[in-house]
Amino acid sequence: MAWQLALTLAPDSDLPLFLQIARALTDDIRRGRLHPGDPLPGSRRLAETLAVHRNTVLAAYRELQAEGWITTRPAGGTYVSTELPDPAPRRFARRAAARSEMPARPGYDLGPAIEAHEWVGAERAPGVLVLAGGGPDTRLVPASLLARAYRRALRAQGRGVLGYGDPRGHERLRVALAAMLSALRGLAATPDTVMVTRGSQMALDMVARALVRPGDVIAVEALGYRPAWGALRQAGARLIPVPVDEGGLRVDHLAALAEREPLRAVYLTPHHQYPTTVVLAPGRRLALLELARVRRLAIVEDDYDNEFHYDGRPVLPLASADPAGTVIYIGTLSKLLAPGLRLGFVVAPGPLIERLAALRLLADRQGDHAVEAAVAELIEDGELGRHARRAHRAYRARRDALAEALRHELGDVLEFQVPAGGMALWVRVDEAVDVDAWAEAGRTARVVFGPGRRFAFDGRARPFARLGFAALEESELREAVRRMKAALRAVRSPSGVSERGEVFRRSAPKDDMGLT
Repeated sequence: MAWQLALTLAPDSDLPLFLQIARALTDDIRRGRLHPGDPLPGSRRLAETLAVHRNTVLAAYRELQAEGWITTRPAGGTYVSTELPDPAPRRFARRAAARSEMPARPGYDLGPAIEAHEWVGAERAPGVLVLAGGGPDTRLVPASLLARAYRRALRAQGRGVLGYGDPRGHERLRVALAAMLSALRGLAATPDTVMVTRGSQMALDMVARALVRPGDVIAVEALGYRPAWGALRQAGARLIPVPVDEGGLRVDHLAALAEREPLRAVYLTPHHQYPTTVVLAPGRRLALLELARVRRLAIVEDDYDNEFHYDGRPVLPLASADPAGTVIYIGTLSKLLAPGLRLGFVVAPGPLIERLAALRLLADRQGDHAVEAAVAELIEDGELGRHARRAHRAYRARRDALAEALRHELGDVLEFQVPAGGMALWVRVDEAVDVDAWAEAGRTARVVFGPGRRFAFDGRARPFARLGFAALEESELREAVRRMKAALRAVRSPSGVSERGEVFRRSAPKDDMGLT
């Protein structure tokens, strides 16, 4: 037992101390604080903890062993018995449990309810193939290089990375990120305009709290990223959805909204729109920046997978063409490396970064500077760039493998365009298929994918689904599609879905992205 075992004793009691110890341990076993097989501290250590003579503890242990509550192993320690004499708590033990166990409900009022979001980790049971979300394949992470860089950071900087530091993030990583973003994404970033966060979600939450006043109107995409909406709502924003089509956010609708409402900001994913993967059209990019300049709107640009654009020229962020300082740029290294590292960042004018740092001190104090220094070394040495190129090749091949498997196995019920970039496909589903029921049947078939309803601002069903491909190898993607096909059989009505070769029936016009 690594921790000290806390027991309450009453020196003034008429009950001998050794019996008090024995009864306290028995009560802890009855109420489940100690479990069968749990190790107990040695007699010397427990005596020191309780400030009693060692012989007192030995007497208590002998009493417990005689009653069958504990067992001892020669040179192996003392343990709670796996065959307890009375596994059912007695009446007095139930009363003790009622006093000692955590209450089922708090004895005070909670604040307003917080919107809950599905936890992707819960879907990752052994053998389940996950197409939901569009996360990276952590098997590709250069773990040995990261571990080596981490060890170097600890050896070289010691207390510097293990003590308190700058809430904006380790200076070495901010310098490296500023150089990388300037070179590859065209941002006029400096270390003082970059803040490192624990993932892009923390960045979104902090930006929301720094930017939003209760009642502020924030425009969002009609289908989009629910956790971002939750962060904005939690900060007090009133959200209004704006439609999206094959050219991205409808900036004309946004301009009309700005005429009707005191619009404070717009949150969007212009590079690969989430969840549809469409790219914001060039003309709309310019119109959006001009609208923001004239109206003094904040543009919160979530550029969550910038590195993965496979076809055509790379698309630079909105922030790269923003002389007016209206864009708050949020990025992440989670998609490039691994979500578990929790590394995101914000690029914005200095006054906002200062405000974010002040908020950080209240909530988290700082990030993991040892990890930040290690990742900075990977950037400086070019290792991160080499990893990005390897991942780029792998994910492009996986995109094509998923597209081919879908055409072959499910071409009679799905239509889609292969996206130029991103980590997922957005597919249209035949109107005769209940997408939500299909996704539920998929869980039974051990494949998880996201139905359109999951991304809808209004919560209504959509005849679409998002299928992430980056986290699975090509053979796994083909197996995932076979499981999707098997799940489809469970929800197909006899007269519903057309067989291969018949005309594909759509629930919306061909140019409708399902986002209005």
